[in-house]
Amino acid sequence: MARRLAAILAADVVGYSSLMNDDETGTLAALKAHRAEVFDPVIAERGGRLVKLMGDGALVEFPSVVEAVEAALAIQQQVAAGDGPIRLRIGINLGDVIIDGDDIYGDGVNVAARLEALAEPGGVCISSVVHESIGNRVEAEFGDAGEHEVKGIDRPIRVWQWPATDAAHAPLALPEKPSVAILPFINMSGDPEQEYFADGLTDEIGTVLAKIEKLFVIAQSSTRAYKSRDVDVRQVGREQGVRYVLQGSVRRAGDRIRVTARLTDCSTGFEIWADRYQNELADFFDIQDEITREVAVALQVALTDGEQAKIWASGTKSIDAWDLTIRGGELVNHHRREDTERARLLLERAIELDPNYVDAWCKLGWCHWSDARHGWSPSPEQSLSRAREIGEHAAALDKVASEPWSLLALTAVQEGLGDEAADYADNAVARAAGHSFVLGISGMVLGFCGRPAEAVKLMKRAMRLSPICPDWYRMCLARSCFLSGDAEGAIRELIDAPPMLDGVFVFPVILVASLYEMGRSDEARAICATALKEEPDFTIEAWLRPQMYKNDQDQQRIVSALEALGLPKP
Repeated sequence: MARRLAAILAADVVGYSSLMNDDETGTLAALKAHRAEVFDPVIAERGGRLVKLMGDGALVEFPSVVEAVEAALAIQQQVAAGDGPIRLRIGINLGDVIIDGDDIYGDGVNVAARLEALAEPGGVCISSVVHESIGNRVEAEFGDAGEHEVKGIDRPIRVWQWPATDAAHAPLALPEKPSVAILPFINMSGDPEQEYFADGLTDEIGTVLAKIEKLFVIAQSSTRAYKSRDVDVRQVGREQGVRYVLQGSVRRAGDRIRVTARLTDCSTGFEIWADRYQNELADFFDIQDEITREVAVALQVALTDGEQAKIWASGTKSIDAWDLTIRGGELVNHHRREDTERARLLLERAIELDPNYVDAWCKLGWCHWSDARHGWSPSPEQSLSRAREIGEHAAALDKVASEPWSLLALTAVQEGLGDEAADYADNAVARAAGHSFVLGISGMVLGFCGRPAEAVKLMKRAMRLSPICPDWYRMCLARSCFLSGDAEGAIRELIDAPPMLDGVFVFPVILVASLYEMGRSDEARAICATALKEEPDFTIEAWLRPQMYKNDQDQQRIVSALEALGLPKP
């Protein structure tokens, strides 16, 4: 059996199936043109031999590893400069191959294929032996992407990638637990009004899976960024720091529902489980539970009887109550007065249908909290009192639910009850498992309650569960960094972030106070001058009114910095 050492280039077309589905004739024509104008000429110019084409992929052998890498870079740069639909991933390895006529096989080829799967669209991944071999003979910088376990290879592969990724945007480390991101299920009903139904199913599956201690589940606040996008699961895996991605679709027609779901391994791009469910709408919750069970089984998570009872006994069995709660919850998240009023009506109707539905109670409680916080209520005190009553009632209905306690914590801190708020937050954290929102609210509360070091840890946990996180996560982390004595950490979080919260400009108080404490007063004053153009009515006194700091010294520390920077007082 003949063998030789060779540089192997594996290439694959990004999103080929979707391109073919959208325009088969156009895609084939574009692929043919790409080969004739870019791929084949570059390969020939650098001494490569096209071993074989594999549908949307190609395998090329080079006698020189430098020529292989230069060919890959030239191809990707020419593709990027054009405007065609074809984009490639490329992987390159240097290894021993088995010769079989014009074909080649072996471990060296397999590693190249796995490297290609790890590459970004438009990018190139190379093995360590290739990186060492090219030295400084290629005018391109490859970044260290760490070690990867890949299918079919009995050892970790050290990967180097181009374009090089800086440390701030390096791939997140995989958790020790099986990790999964649930992408927004696609609404296949042909009715945009049913979009909320697909979103609700996605959220519900994510919420239930997050209750399983043996799983690491990315929050829906993070995966909503992929809604209505044609995404590559391997890219999602890198951006969210997970091994698996769950995708699906929902079609609702009258009293019938059809749901498809599939679980994909991001490291290989291979599907490890898929199923289709079609039944009466009345069986919706059985479908939801079945998907959750199947995902747990596919991820080899064994649940105790107690865990199963805790997970699948929660929620409601009233499809109408669920429907109203999903729609009400979406309105609550808009943070607008008129939407909050509409949400309250929907949630009250949901509770009439199922008085024991904890999720509906919690969302109703957040309505009353928002009324008080934003001054929409004629009596903020009564709204806070009602939010507290609802939180207590929800906590009594479900002893293990975490969200009632986070509602109680934020309500108490707004009432000026710092010690109670901290106790409520501790109860929320004890029950939160992988619930990013609850961890974030608890971190916010503990930051206000004089426990900023703990708040920093909680906010970082919440943000790891939601890598694409809401604005307030980062703002709360920065505030807690500042209060714990890490002004530099606060600056790092906020210096490049737009001073926005729910789309509304927020004066960058923590950023300028942190810059002042770090001796960067000129920089802080320049930011203040820009911010005053956005909010000319800003005063220190107005900023102070809604603040919820338990310790006066924390608040005074910020006020002193603002005064020193010359911001208006009254």
